[in-house]
Amino acid sequence: MTREGALPATDASSRVAACQDRGMKILVIGATGTVGGAVAHALEDAHQVVTAARRGPVKVDLEDPSSLDALFGEVPDLDAVVCCAASGPLIDLESTADDEIAAGIRGKLLGQVALAQRAVRHLRDGGSLTLTGGTFAAPLAGGSLGALINTGLEGFVRNAAEELPRRLRINLISPGWIRETLEAMGADGAGGTPVSEVARAYVTAVEGTAQGQIIRP
Repeated sequence: MTREGALPATDASSRVAACQDRGMKILVIGATGTVGGAVAHALEDAHQVVTAARRGPVKVDLEDPSSLDALFGEVPDLDAVVCCAASGPLIDLESTADDEIAAGIRGKLLGQVALAQRAVRHLRDGGSLTLTGGTFAAPLAGGSLGALINTGLEGFVRNAAEELPRRLRINLISPGWIRETLEAMGADGAGGTPVSEVARAYVTAVEGTAQGQIIRP
């Protein structure tokens, strides 16, 4: 993971001018993953992109609220936050222990809710937050926990959009299978969406005017 577009420590007016030249200042969480890396790459030509993940120069863990607090202290003055660090495990409904289910909910669902709470306090006026859910075209073996989490995220985003102050926006990208992920698993990638197409959905959410939308690329 790398930190892109870092600005030199010059006077305030120079920093403002540099930010304007680079478009928005955008934080991409989970940029070491397939989707996160593609999103960061799709944004970096037009914007100042800062990437964060569990490992690397800018660290964050959605399961650790203190790391979220530290993140926004380290990366201030953001126009947009994009969260791609949102994987959920497949489980066996009959045999999975309660604490394993709780851990799955804590990471993808509650972690993104905690991120949203902090982003609301730190984003610039008119800024945006883009979260990541998921879509199952049909019931999936082991997918009950994922369905619970994704449905919860959809409800959260729709309602939060009506509560946000300062013209802030929130949206949810809910892709299905990613072609490159299927291929990495040794499966046929034809049933998946190319990651470049998924990344474009994130870019549209960041650069557009959508509010409270569930976007399924």
